[in-house]
Amino acid sequence: MTTSDPDANLPENIVWEGKFITAKVRGRWEYVGRARNIRAAAIIAIDGDHVLLVEQYRIPLGKRSLEIPAGLIGDDDGAEGEAPETAAARELEEETGYIAERMENLGEYFSSPGMVSESFTLLRAHGLTKVSEGGGTDSEDITVHRVKLTELPQFVADWRAKGHAVDVRLAILMAGQLLGEN
Repeated sequence: MTTSDPDANLPENIVWEGKFITAKVRGRWEYVGRARNIRAAAIIAIDGDHVLLVEQYRIPLGKRSLEIPAGLIGDDDGAEGEAPETAAARELEEETGYIAERMENLGEYFSSPGMVSESFTLLRAHGLTKVSEGGGTDSEDITVHRVKLTELPQFVADWRAKGHAVDVRLAILMAGQLLGEN
């Protein structure tokens, strides 16, 4: 595909690289990406008429954030070729305490393409069974919320009114209400 953007064919320069993030410049554009081509898996986990959400403190935001369960794909040494479905199953259980009979891959998406080159694979968890309390790994402080889908817009509004952050991916779950269809 051709583009008229004058910066499209300029070389990409790495300004700084850490263990997980790389800051880059291409022409007049500054952006960040995941180091080592690491991607993320984000999971829509609906249990009957409820959705599983997670809350955790996010340093870049300086506040607690309400999100769908998610995690990195292939971030451990030796796991570079990990499948999104495998990562999603692991993250779902770690964060929420639920396992899924099946993960449906809904495709690759970009959350902020003007600033971040990172993509995430969106997956839908089917056949959920609770096996533990969840809460993440020892280095995470995750609280699980099981919210009735019909009450989600009010739950999010109340959350936001408390000064907390809301991940954009929750809009997927509320699309009908946001578009005035419900």
